[in-house]
Amino acid sequence: MADAQIATQTPHVTRREDYREPDWLVPDIALDFDLDPAATRVRTTLSVTRNGSHAHPLRLDGEGLTALSVKVDGVAVSDWSMDGEDLIVPLSGGAHSVETEVEIAPERNTQLMGLYASGGILCTQCEAQGFRRITFFPDRPDVLSKYKVRMTADKARYPVLLANGDPIAQGESEGGKHWAEWHDPFPKPCYLFALVAGDLVANRGSFTTMSGRDVQLGIWVRAPDLPKTDHALHALKLSMAWDEQVYGREYDLDVFNIVAVDDFNFGAMENKGLNVFNSRYILADPDTATDYDYDAIAAVVAHEYFHNWSGNRVTCRDWFQLSLKEGFTVFRDQSFSADQGSAAVNRIEDVRGLRAAQFPEDAGPLAHPIRPDEYIEISNFYTATIYNKGAEVIRMMATILGPEKFRAATDLYFQRFDGTAATCEDFVQSMEQGGGVDLSQFRLWYSQAGTPRVSATLTRDGGRARVKLRQTVPPTPGQPDKAPMVLPLKLKLFGEFTGRAMCDEQLVLLKDPEAEIVFENLTEQPVLSINRGFSAPVIVETNRTPKDLAFLSAHDDDPFARYEAMQQLMLDTLVESVANGSVDHGPVIDAVRNTLGDTALDSAFVAEAVLLPSDSFIGDQMAVVEPEAIFHAREALRADLGRELAAEWRAAYEGARANRFEYSPAAKGARRIRTVALGYIAASGAADAADLAFAQFEGADNMTDRQGALTTLANGSSPLREAAIEGFYRRYSANALVLDKWFQTQALATRDDTAQIVETLARHPDFTLANPNRARALIGAFSVNQRAFHDLSGRGYRFVADQIIALDKLNPQTAARLIPPLGRWKRFDAGRAAKMRAELERIVATPGLSKDTFEQASKSLD
Repeated sequence: MADAQIATQTPHVTRREDYREPDWLVPDIALDFDLDPAATRVRTTLSVTRNGSHAHPLRLDGEGLTALSVKVDGVAVSDWSMDGEDLIVPLSGGAHSVETEVEIAPERNTQLMGLYASGGILCTQCEAQGFRRITFFPDRPDVLSKYKVRMTADKARYPVLLANGDPIAQGESEGGKHWAEWHDPFPKPCYLFALVAGDLVANRGSFTTMSGRDVQLGIWVRAPDLPKTDHALHALKLSMAWDEQVYGREYDLDVFNIVAVDDFNFGAMENKGLNVFNSRYILADPDTATDYDYDAIAAVVAHEYFHNWSGNRVTCRDWFQLSLKEGFTVFRDQSFSADQGSAAVNRIEDVRGLRAAQFPEDAGPLAHPIRPDEYIEISNFYTATIYNKGAEVIRMMATILGPEKFRAATDLYFQRFDGTAATCEDFVQSMEQGGGVDLSQFRLWYSQAGTPRVSATLTRDGGRARVKLRQTVPPTPGQPDKAPMVLPLKLKLFGEFTGRAMCDEQLVLLKDPEAEIVFENLTEQPVLSINRGFSAPVIVETNRTPKDLAFLSAHDDDPFARYEAMQQLMLDTLVESVANGSVDHGPVIDAVRNTLGDTALDSAFVAEAVLLPSDSFIGDQMAVVEPEAIFHAREALRADLGRELAAEWRAAYEGARANRFEYSPAAKGARRIRTVALGYIAASGAADAADLAFAQFEGADNMTDRQGALTTLANGSSPLREAAIEGFYRRYSANALVLDKWFQTQALATRDDTAQIVETLARHPDFTLANPNRARALIGAFSVNQRAFHDLSGRGYRFVADQIIALDKLNPQTAARLIPPLGRWKRFDAGRAAKMRAELERIVATPGLSKDTFEQASKSLD
């Protein structure tokens, strides 16, 4: 059982306003590890200096450590004490050497924070507060130190010993052991410390920086996984070149290593020079990884590499500034991904993710600004708001400044704060000074929660048109009244008859509650294209008609706006259908037909444009979510689209049938439209749909096509469904990452009995709560399956709550991240709301609940 932190009746709340500088600084740290999975000894030597004039003792954070000895300036002392789990050492004078020795048990660390064991590998995860689980230290990001690390371990069991920085020495020891020393010359906070020991092999490469330095690269994995690392290595090289070209940032060490591990709470970690990755974001080959996996690997490798400057060389002063590094770096990795393929499709995927995760967060009990004011457990703020909305805030600043000024501003930021722990305010000031703009009002994006709503009304009087804009920011917990935000809205007018642009694209900075833009000398009725490229993360409501939206879906010259018009047309149709029953599907069918017939569009964009909005996104538009009504309305529209456009779907499917695997934009687009077309063929009720899907499943030469076919079959009731599910399991039962797809596909199925299937899968021999990927694949996927999770019986709520309670005893961080779907209880009818709330109350009342889960569940009850 994990040594989870226990929530008390009055858990400690950390507030941003209470920040004060550390009492003691640690310029240098030397770590000496005697590695053993059952009992690792850690000897730590800290060079400490008093920060300012005060008489406070040295306080070192600790958690789950067995203290063995304490020395000051080389002499054993006995006047140290423990305050809870923290070590207190009285010190006089301004500088000392403090040495501690502790013992820890990595193999019993199921929290996967600190030093832990994963499949025979010893590895670390220290962000946010895991270093205190390794040794006593002032565990806060504004204490920056230079690290020297020595590791000793059994050579046969752990032949590879890696740490941050560059290797400086290695050798043999008695008893079949060996040792290695690493040194990181760049000061860093302890959350960036990393160590890996294991039986690993490397896919090696090199990169020559813009100044001519040669950097040795390594992707370290278990030997059988080595053939699946070429894509990650290629992505790393692309990332290094891109960061030099776009931001002028050069890598600074002689080596850059990545290690893949199976058990990991996050996607990856940007530890200086030694990134530790969840294996799902490293391993890929055509048979086991989908196109989405390939894209995600490239994006995550880029993200963690980009952190070398936006997070490592410039780090966070405190955890309230988390979006300083994460929002900026997400923006950077999104820009990188856009440059590698279809910028339009990447933007669509960015916004879809924002709307699926962050918009509901903004509208629920866990809403918070991108720079929060307080927390009980910092791990609960690794959220879509911090990451995705944080990226949109950076994107807005880049839009306001323009490319040249934004680059000048980022150069200023990196130069000014290199080697320091900075704040969000530091970043904004750099944008102001480097870009020559005033962002005083814009700062509200850092302090106000909630998604702004913009009403845009277009009226025409003769040759003049007026666009009236009105913004509101809804109340959120603790923030009932909001000030107007700065919203950079890109807009353009198109002629209703000619389809031609009637003006250049305009960037309107909406700063007041209301504004009006006037257009003169118009010769035909204009149609408004607004928030082009999703220039502001807002919800836009307009007086555009279905005819206007259909027109824009065919004529808008901004790909995202064209997609958005189609989605809005579909969304309006579905919401009306839920409210009023039957509704005319004709406008949507015609718009989809036009898009399918436009040969100028690439297949990937077409596939995105013709997909219906998800059940959950439809529910987000309603005052009270009606899961069954939404599901049936959406299925009815899918069926009509499938039947009315049967010939078009067949043509799209057959046109992509000969596509053999290649990782290229064109090949990916062909696979994407093929899967979408297959789904519509099945939705039409075609007699041969299951046979078509099964033939694709059996004959696929890649996972994208195979999983696409499996998804179609898993949603249906054909006898071939069971054959595909069993066949997939037999083929991939030994591959944990692919088996996650098997669990997830069934958990997301649209069948009537999905809840029962998921309950059965939770008892499957291959299901375990100990692995975060597996828990997320089944429980996490099921909790976002709107219809199944919200079954009227409440069985879905009960199942998820049971799993959260059980998982909390092993891994509180992963358990806490499963709470939000239950926290949306206010959006549902009274019966469902009561059942969801009852499960939250049951979770909160659980004895020994971690503070991670307690914070999420208790706040969700408000």
